[in-house]
Amino acid sequence: MLKLVIPKGSLENTTLEILRDADLAVRRSGDREYHAVIDDPRIEQVRILRPQEIPKYVEDGFFDLGITGYDWIRESRAEVVEIADLPYTKTAVGTVVRVVLAVAGDSPYREPGDLPDGVRVSTEYPNLVADYFHVLGINANIYLSYGATEAKVPEMADAVVELTETGGTLRKHGLRIIDTVLESTTRLIANRDSFADPEKRSLMEELRLLILGAMNARGKVLIKFNVAEKRLEEAVKVLPSLKAPTLSKLHHEGYYAVESVVEKKGINLLIPELVKKGAEDIIELPISKIIA
Repeated sequence: MLKLVIPKGSLENTTLEILRDADLAVRRSGDREYHAVIDDPRIEQVRILRPQEIPKYVEDGFFDLGITGYDWIRESRAEVVEIADLPYTKTAVGTVVRVVLAVAGDSPYREPGDLPDGVRVSTEYPNLVADYFHVLGINANIYLSYGATEAKVPEMADAVVELTETGGTLRKHGLRIIDTVLESTTRLIANRDSFADPEKRSLMEELRLLILGAMNARGKVLIKFNVAEKRLEEAVKVLPSLKAPTLSKLHHEGYYAVESVVEKKGINLLIPELVKKGAEDIIELPISKIIA
């Protein structure tokens, strides 16, 4: 059996939704509860902790599996096995976040190489930033920030290195991004010794399959309809699909049943177009998992 740790905070709600869709629903007594249960014989224990802590706890063997951000894997310098890339953020699936270097909007610095030795940098990522400036050959004074990093410029810092999804918060505070330090996605990670154990590794692969299946299905629906054979080609022509639509000849002579997985976004435009192309008896169904 496996011990699993999942992130609290910005990734929490999306993580819980994905696990629910993977039929690995997390149960706990309240939103502030750090101990949880998943009714699955493969999972012995579940904890909900800050993503900053998770890589090291997994590395040290407190947990077999964890979900955290790639930024925190790099920052903690934890030696773990990355089992799967789970590209989701607090707002969407299929997106990445960036750790960026930003300066005041009126700063004379236009690119990283413009920054002088002794530049003051405020960040929640001191190790990541130290590595970054080492490569640049710039001696930076790095100050650990415990939040509101953007508020440190210009009085306490000349620049910040901060996580952003759109850059909107930084711009709102009058900051200008001059470089991307790191692109980050959510990762499923494993303890090295646990991953080397054949039995545990097999269980991990089964859970990975379910989680990726749930992620693949997010934002997608199954659409089914009937269409006369004489209008089949024009209906199929406007129908997007993951590979190719499934066609079945109906007992009713001269008709086909068609089904396809499509993006939920845009279904409001697709259905009227299918009707124009002869589609009948249209059904839209939700999908919880797609196992590729």
